Amino acid sequence: MNKNTINDLFEGLQDQFDIETPNADHEKRFLAKLKNQQHNVVTLEKKQGFNWKPFLAIAASVVLILTLFVGNQSQEDVYDLASVSPEMEETQDFFTSTIEQELTKLENVNSPQARVLAADAVKRIELLEREYESLKEDLKTSENDKRVIYAMISNFQNRIDILQTVLLQIENIKNIEQKL
Repeated sequence: MNKNTINDLFEGLQDQFDIETPNADHEKRFLAKLKNQQHNVVTLEKKQGFNWKPFLAIAASVVLILTLFVGNQSQEDVYDLASVSPEMEETQDFFTSTIEQELTKLENVNSPQARVLAADAVKRIELLEREYESLKEDLKTSENDKRVIYAMISNFQNRIDILQTVLLQIENIKNIEQKL
């Protein structure tokens, strides 16, 4: 601001300033009022709530340990061809994928006669799957007995044979229907 402007401002306010000297006990009265205000002032303190963080960390650790323990237990209980050797794992994967492909073909049949054949094949496959489950238990107790391994492979082959035979019969039915 300009110096002249400030001077002009003070000159304009000259008669409005309070220039009287306060009473001698003014300071005592002011301090007494201030002291009274301090007694009436309410101070709010932040309540300390229960700290859950340590308990949550412990709970999370317990859940993690239980998950790992249960996961390892379930993996150890599975005995099948894949648990015998890497070659047997490849064999199991081959048979499983082949069976899935054949079942997919079987699901896509349209004619009523083909559906009857497909339903019968699925029932026989389910029986073989239950037999395979008991063979897995035998493998677990016999500690990789070759006879059980051969029976498991034979079970897979039987399932594939059933599916291929049914698919061949369905194809023959289609051919006969087309000729008629």
